[in-house]
Amino acid sequence: MSEEKELSGRVALVTGAGRNIGRAMAKALAAGGATVIVNVRSNKVEAEQVVAEIARDGGKAIAFVADVGDANAIEAMVAEAAGQFGRIDYLINNAALRGERHLDEMTFEEWRKVLSVTLDGAFHCVKACLPHLKTSGAGAVINIGGLSAHTGSKHRVHVTTAKLGLVGFTRGLAHDLAEHGVTVNLVAPGTIDTARDSNAAKPAHHLINNTLTGKRGAPDDVAAMVRFLCGPGARYVTGQTIHVNGGAYFA
Repeated sequence: MSEEKELSGRVALVTGAGRNIGRAMAKALAAGGATVIVNVRSNKVEAEQVVAEIARDGGKAIAFVADVGDANAIEAMVAEAAGQFGRIDYLINNAALRGERHLDEMTFEEWRKVLSVTLDGAFHCVKACLPHLKTSGAGAVINIGGLSAHTGSKHRVHVTTAKLGLVGFTRGLAHDLAEHGVTVNLVAPGTIDTARDSNAAKPAHHLINNTLTGKRGAPDDVAAMVRFLCGPGARYVTGQTIHVNGGAYFA
């Protein structure tokens, strides 16, 4: 008889899970035994591909299309998922926008779009999942930040503001949810090799932040930390910003 995995019987919601770090986190949590809700904003094909990969590895997942900036869409997604699986134990707030634009050229609409997805989206997801997290007995919220939020980055004032806002959100939420046994942490990836659109330039901070390990990280490096923070070995860890950056930045 195979040994039960540490996340067996749990249900995880991962936003922005169609590719790159989101995809890796969804697969890592499924490998740990959790049933995974694979959320994407619009690309259902990508979500279904992640679900198929999880199924091939013996895990269980379901795809949902919902914009995290739309509170009604998120409430509907969470209600349907919780109705189907009976619970939600882990929320991974990964959905974000990471465009580059000098402040001189940035419109208020562009500014608000980034904050709406990263900050408002995290708020909407927590609010929708809260009743289920509070009754989980092992609930965890993990927000995905970024290196540039702590070092700054050229042409990314909207992104750095939103990502650093997640640090404050994490700390405040850790206090609010502690009485319910829910841990809240933030994982800040460093320079991670991810698939990008063919016409997208490498982010500016990738050119200036060197690692002690001598290499860029992989999505699986971030996913491994997220899986740990959801597991029973991390129940004494809350309110923290945990950097996964190969020594590019010391907190």
